Amino acid sequence: MTTRILTGITTTGTPHLGNYAGAIRPAIVASRQSDADSFYFLADYHALIKCDDPLRIQRSRLEIAATWLAAGLDVDRVTFYRQSDIPEIPELTWLLTCVAGKGLLNRAHAYKASVDKNVEAGEDPDAGITMGLFSYPVLMAADILMFNAHQVPVGRDQIQHVEMARDIGQRFNHLFGKGKEFFVMPEALIEESVATLPGLDGRKMSKSYDNTIPLFSSAKEMKDAISRIVTDSRLPGEAKDPDNSHLFTLYQAFATPEQSHEFRTDLLQGLGWGDAKQRLFQLLDSELGEARENYHRLIERPADLEDILQAGAQKARRIATPFLGELREAVGLRSFRETTQTVAAPKKKASKGARFVSFREEDGSFRFRLLAADGEQLLLSRSFADGKTAGAVTRQLQQGDDLDIRTEGDAFTVWLEGACVADSPTFADAAARDAAVERLKLALAPQQD
Repeated sequence: MTTRILTGITTTGTPHLGNYAGAIRPAIVASRQSDADSFYFLADYHALIKCDDPLRIQRSRLEIAATWLAAGLDVDRVTFYRQSDIPEIPELTWLLTCVAGKGLLNRAHAYKASVDKNVEAGEDPDAGITMGLFSYPVLMAADILMFNAHQVPVGRDQIQHVEMARDIGQRFNHLFGKGKEFFVMPEALIEESVATLPGLDGRKMSKSYDNTIPLFSSAKEMKDAISRIVTDSRLPGEAKDPDNSHLFTLYQAFATPEQSHEFRTDLLQGLGWGDAKQRLFQLLDSELGEARENYHRLIERPADLEDILQAGAQKARRIATPFLGELREAVGLRSFRETTQTVAAPKKKASKGARFVSFREEDGSFRFRLLAADGEQLLLSRSFADGKTAGAVTRQLQQGDDLDIRTEGDAFTVWLEGACVADSPTFADAAARDAAVERLKLALAPQQD
């Protein structure tokens, strides 16, 4: 079975080590599996929720696109796109908004944190809170459900959003599925050892806290950032506590088990913090040096990045466009042309109203019409010499035997025992003709009490 994996990064800043270890690296590793169908995107609609600086968003989109590619993402194996290049996503967001409970969104961590902050400051609970922030989980649900992802690699703080996507998807399936499951239920995928990396001050590494280590900064800038990692006051020679060291956590996220064991042992034996930071720098510089060079080459060629993203969007829309069409149909946003044909097709129970009407022509011959319950003429018979023959034909048509129906352009004829006995009207096109054939079969089908 192929597993569909989807993840993205919000385009509000320069990618940092936390983005790489918690999302980019495990996602790229997963994309190389033979049974994986991977979707990775730039979450630039999400960026608008928390950033109103257009230049920053544009720069971040460029940097994050270059980061994915420099880190080794193979765009021939995956679907790589910008969220804003898929117009079906905001439309699906609205469809999901209409089934998402406000009570569910009230419980979203980001919204609750903003409310709590306002209350602590003595302000109105919703001061400064936009509908973008409040309904952020619905947009994320649309990202996930649009492509029916099975697994969503996320940080631990994002698990709730995957669970909410499940809740919203289940609600839509229940209301509109009528036995069909439009959405699969996604699972959050977390790499426990690197789910959330600490920043320079020990809090979660985040652009919001301004405590990040840029991923592809110069070697000097990376070394300077590492030197600012907060440590305790223990001197060289004094035993350090690796389990409560942010620096060790960062090291462990990029080291082999053997390297981590050696580093832990040295800290316990009194390795100085300065030397420990130098080791972290050497480890990161060794792992990221080649990718850093690739990144800077890509940044200098934005047109190439644009071509890659546009190709990815086309690939994604080949899935999104027809799927959204199904969802629109399910909720009732249907073409009037298709609706007319659907309504005109009587349900089996209503077909009891279909009837034969016999009449005599001026030349003395006999004919009949088959009318649907709503009066639509389905068939007009050929001429018969007497009423008895015409009646025998109608009875034979009502027996429920397989019909010999032959199409002729935008019309069709009905045959019995090698002779044509009736003709249909001429329809607007072949689709309308075929729909009429189905109505005829339904009208002549044996009725069940």
